[in-house]
Amino acid sequence: MDDEILDEQRELVRVLEAHGWDVTESELSVYESPWEDDDTPEATITLTARRQFPGSEVPEGVGEDGGDDDNPYRLK
Repeated sequence: MDDEILDEQRELVRVLEAHGWDVTESELSVYESPWEDDDTPEATITLTARRQFPGSEVPEGVGEDGGDDDNPYRLK
C-alpha cells in the first residue's frame, strides 16, 4: 500500500483529534477506479469518532433505551 495514502489517513485522524474527537475506528480501502482509464489508485477512508459535549442538554429518555418514544420512524 502506498505510504502517501497511509499518511493522508493519519493526517485526517490528527485533525479530528486536534478538534477534540476520539477516533474509535478507521477503515481504509484502496482500489483502481472503474471509471478511469489509468491505473492511478483511489482510496476511501471511513473514520468513526466520538466526542462528549459537556453542558449540552439531552432530552429525557433519549439515548437511554435507543431514542425518544415519540419518534414516528421507530418500530414498536
